[in-house]
Amino acid sequence: MQRRPAALLALVLVVAAGCGKGAAPGTAAGGTAGGSASGERLKVVYIPKNTGNPYFKPVIKGFEDACQEIGCELTTLAPANAEGTSQVSIIKEQIQRRVDVIAISANSPDALNQVLDQARSRGITVVTVDSDLVGNESHRDAAVLPADFGQIGEGQVELLGSLIGYEGDFAILSATPDAPNQNAWIAGMKETLKNPKYAKMRLVDTVYGDDEPQKSTTECEALLAKHPNLRGIISPTSVGLAAGAQVLEQSGRFPGGPKATGPGIQLTGLSTPNQLKKFVQNGVVTSFQLWDPYNEGYLAAYLGTQIHGKKLQPKAGASIETPKLGKQTFSEKLELVSGPLVTFDKKNIAQFDF
Repeated sequence: MQRRPAALLALVLVVAAGCGKGAAPGTAAGGTAGGSASGERLKVVYIPKNTGNPYFKPVIKGFEDACQEIGCELTTLAPANAEGTSQVSIIKEQIQRRVDVIAISANSPDALNQVLDQARSRGITVVTVDSDLVGNESHRDAAVLPADFGQIGEGQVELLGSLIGYEGDFAILSATPDAPNQNAWIAGMKETLKNPKYAKMRLVDTVYGDDEPQKSTTECEALLAKHPNLRGIISPTSVGLAAGAQVLEQSGRFPGGPKATGPGIQLTGLSTPNQLKKFVQNGVVTSFQLWDPYNEGYLAAYLGTQIHGKKLQPKAGASIETPKLGKQTFSEKLELVSGPLVTFDKKNIAQFDF
């Protein structure tokens, strides 16, 4: 037997949700019993993109709370990095465990197709969370998206535009080149830039920090050195945005900073409030956006268990109702949206804690 790589064991969290040992599976209002046909609790596994990314903490909390309500067993496992194939061995292990539901934030739109097909052939329900199999949706049962992906790219360009007067050079600091959600948002940004409203905004570079703090820092520093006339940076990833804020703070080139040229460089993107609070409060970052990641995990747990228990058949126009989030309706691609975008700034950021 091959020894499991230690890197894949970097994050292991097992939550025996619901009642204690020997208790009957629970049923939540609007939900489904967490038991299988044999009377055992359903086994749900969630696979984030990688360890060390604080974005996934509230997603996991959503899974925990939902599984507590439903009465299912939750396991969370993540690879050490967000490379396209890094989740494959974890999925194979969960197939061997005979889990009932695999929920995954996909690191690639196509590298997981074969192994997810294997899982589904064994009767495992597959739900993507946050990052979908863009262009390969047939390899999963359904998806939970954090917001309307078609609007995120447009929203990011509009937010940056409002900060720089809709004029000047800007760059994008992304996660990995293969990340489906990142690529979809970047495509949306480029499409939005065709609007005459943004004619004076110019995308000069797109770089990738691989969702690693050090690499994101290095890439951001390189952007500042390479593009002296840079007016803005969009980083649609929590790791990249936090790293970018640190770079701008240290360089003093943020708006009003000691080494700012003219109005300074505006940094925005997508991140959790807790990661960016100090940078918003000290003026390094004016505003940024996100949804509530907790809702993704919460909705995905209900979705996976209801599909597996044959309480729900995913199809366009069908809906699911959960105790905390109410009703969501499937799109043509069998996607559910867990919530709208929120813009965080000095006025409201203290109100959020995630």
